[in-house]
Amino acid sequence: MTDRSSLHALLEAVARYFELMFDNDISRFDEVFTPSAQLHGLRDGQLRLLPAQTYKDALASGPSPKSKHAPRRQEILLVDIASPTQAMVKVRVRIDAIQYLDYLAYHCIDGAWLITAKSFHVEQRYDAAPS
Repeated sequence: MTDRSSLHALLEAVARYFELMFDNDISRFDEVFTPSAQLHGLRDGQLRLLPAQTYKDALASGPSPKSKHAPRRQEILLVDIASPTQAMVKVRVRIDAIQYLDYLAYHCIDGAWLITAKSFHVEQRYDAAPS
């Protein structure tokens, strides 16, 4: 059984993920993802595999949804805590003109919940927000 403090800490980690996806502040990237994290998903019919560093570089290379005044949509759909050190969280998050359905694998490492794997699905595309 999971105690409330573990659940609270995990939900705070998910909130950090949502903030990073909205503001692209990569100075906090290592508070969200482990350096060994892998991201997988189909995009335009092609399987994409991104190591954490490649994803960090991608976030740093463009304007954030926040800076573009893009609509913000973020919700937690499922939390499954397997043990005091492992959990899976299913979220829906809009990043600029794309809405994703993400499965986030978390591990509690040295007392901090971090994403070790992310599987993403493009759920919906919107017209791009004006720049």
